[in-house]
Amino acid sequence: MASLYASQQVPIPFSKKTRVVRQATADGAEKKTSTRVTLKPGIDWHRRNFLAEVLIPSLFTKRSGERAVPRFPKIRPGEFCITWIGHASFLIQTHDRNILVDPNWAKWLKVIKRLKQPGIELHHLPDIDLVLVTHAHFDHLDRRTLRRIASDQPIVVPVGVGTLVHDLGFNIVHELDYWQTVPLDALKISLTPCHHWGARFLADLHRGFGGFIIEANGRSIFHCGDSAYFPGFKEIGERHEIEIALLPIGAYDPPSGREVHMNPEEAVQAFLELRAKKLVPMHYGTFRLGYEPLDEPLTRLLARAREAGIHDDVLVMTEGQPVVL
Repeated sequence: MASLYASQQVPIPFSKKTRVVRQATADGAEKKTSTRVTLKPGIDWHRRNFLAEVLIPSLFTKRSGERAVPRFPKIRPGEFCITWIGHASFLIQTHDRNILVDPNWAKWLKVIKRLKQPGIELHHLPDIDLVLVTHAHFDHLDRRTLRRIASDQPIVVPVGVGTLVHDLGFNIVHELDYWQTVPLDALKISLTPCHHWGARFLADLHRGFGGFIIEANGRSIFHCGDSAYFPGFKEIGERHEIEIALLPIGAYDPPSGREVHMNPEEAVQAFLELRAKKLVPMHYGTFRLGYEPLDEPLTRLLARAREAGIHDDVLVMTEGQPVVL
């Protein structure tokens, strides 16, 4: 594996055999400012009852969605094929590589019920060459799913997340800090900042979080991970030429009242500042993590996109249906 690296690696010892490799600090990573959202609840968060208004009604809501055997098209060099699994989970394919981002086939996030079936069955996936996980939250890092996917391939995570995945069956864990890049064969994977937080549990604040730039054959996809709106989107667009931006649009009215996710209007603003060419909405319609109805985020996004004159630049995906771009 040594030939895959362009910079010095610092191995991090664990009790299991899988190596966790952290990139040497470079390219501005040492100068980063904190983008972590504080855990202080918003004003008047206690005036509403998430248990009564959202969680309990969700228990009696039947899961929607159908899972058919996917028909993956032939992908030519220079093309991307994107399949939305649901929530923030995507299968991204080039002509010779299959990449999973934030794979999650869980039916429950502890007490939160999945309300939309994954777009395809996990066993219908092609062989996976690389896995990316944006942060440690349960809706993005599902250990049971990762264990089923792991087959001695690499996984890339933010700094501090390696301890959660090193024992699942991956041959190497790459930990990245902001703006760091790891080359893997014909792919380049870079971690970008976001305005969120990465704790698996309340006091678990040492774990990093971010989004990923995937570059292959002169083209690029940006998976934002989770983020509230912040000025950093402009810098991401300045540092990277982004073609396709996968941006979250849901969970913007959370039970804590904190600003931890973008609303649809902010997602349009982030898209414009990224200077991307195609907006693919995600992080809506699967788990009800906020007070807003499941179908509200997409309605608001399309309305704002029409106002901003970018309606034709929005690609609304259906779970389980591959799209070649």
